[in-house]
Amino acid sequence: MFGNIQSNLSKIFRKLRSKGRLTEDDLNQGFDEIKRVLLEADVNYEVVNKFIEDVRERALGQEILFSLNPGQMVVKIVYEELVDILGKAKKEIFFKGNPAIIMLLGLQGSGKTTTAGKLAVLLKKKNRKCILVPADTRRPGAVEQLKQIAEQANVGFYEPDTDDPLEIARKAPKVAYINSYDTVIIDTQGRLHVDDKLMKELKQMIKIAKPSEKLFVADGMTGQDAVNIADRFNNDLDITGVILTKLDGDARGGAALSIYSVTGKPIKLIGVGEKITDMEQFYPDRIASRILGMGDVLTLIEKAEEGFKEDEAKRLEKKLKKAQFNLDDFLSQIKQVKKMGSLGSLVKMIPGMPAKGIENVDDNVLVRIEAIINSMTKEERESPEILGGSRRKRIAMGSGTSVQEINQLIKQFDMMKKMMKTYMKGGKRGLPF
Repeated sequence: MFGNIQSNLSKIFRKLRSKGRLTEDDLNQGFDEIKRVLLEADVNYEVVNKFIEDVRERALGQEILFSLNPGQMVVKIVYEELVDILGKAKKEIFFKGNPAIIMLLGLQGSGKTTTAGKLAVLLKKKNRKCILVPADTRRPGAVEQLKQIAEQANVGFYEPDTDDPLEIARKAPKVAYINSYDTVIIDTQGRLHVDDKLMKELKQMIKIAKPSEKLFVADGMTGQDAVNIADRFNNDLDITGVILTKLDGDARGGAALSIYSVTGKPIKLIGVGEKITDMEQFYPDRIASRILGMGDVLTLIEKAEEGFKEDEAKRLEKKLKKAQFNLDDFLSQIKQVKKMGSLGSLVKMIPGMPAKGIENVDDNVLVRIEAIINSMTKEERESPEILGGSRRKRIAMGSGTSVQEINQLIKQFDMMKKMMKTYMKGGKRGLPF
């Protein structure tokens, strides 16, 4: 996410920071380079122009030229202006009525159906009881696809008895109410392009269902196309917010940096992976921090709190105090780390990490470690010091790995155990991860 923008902006800021003092020409050259980076990332031309002018006005108006750390002041101003164009502050999903109706809007291929499932999983964590409603009855297989997603997400599913989206919008909320669902997520009909027939149908559905949220689902990979389509949907249907999908791939960032300024409607959620759990709240300040290479520690902490159970952490802390940490415990921690997301996505949240290259962090490393430990006997997992040459060869054959990989794992485990022992002796409380 935002890899090219981050790496290019980092180069510009390094150049500015390397100078003890900045002249007006230095600043103007830097702003021109920032403008080029944003345009190359497919950010809306008018949004870029206003952003640069606002940054320039603040930079020259705050006497940066005479400040003790002018380069850092420029970064601070750029960060604050980025937060503004990204939407200023997070916007929560709004629930009104019983049940609350959330309608997902957008073109075919934007990821509406998958997003419906991800949204349901996210809302389950907030104790909402969700039911998915397939109003996209014309696309072959769409109803069955949403049904499978509902089963995967372990949420309710409305079985339509008609192909008429308007009838589905009328009946589904009543069925949801009778069955004690408090949230209805409607996956609406899409098109390959915007047309009057689609908009007319969606307007009628909105009139019938009276949704508290009309969320436009935009493909983050399509840049300005997504922004232009969002603007059309907003003008015709008055959307309440945006969900950006596919921000885990090679998205240049143009849609995320443009859509709020163009439509005036906030990005509420983002899709950050292919798993049903890969959806996050959109925080303008945290995204701006990621773009500028300052990491996103708060999101990383939240993911850790979700992934690591408190009782498991306390159990492990007791074992550490008694120096009883073994490979079974190590395996348990690996499984919990995997729940937090891909290694690449986690590394990107660490401040100071480079934007490029880390997207190639191999998640299969964890898979291979799991295979190695699972190929050991209970005795070997509890006492890895007994692993001689013949045992390591057997484990390598059983796990489909090499003896060298097993040697490396044991070495890393020993180092980790020593580090934890030192940590606990130091009188620290709580686990170091």
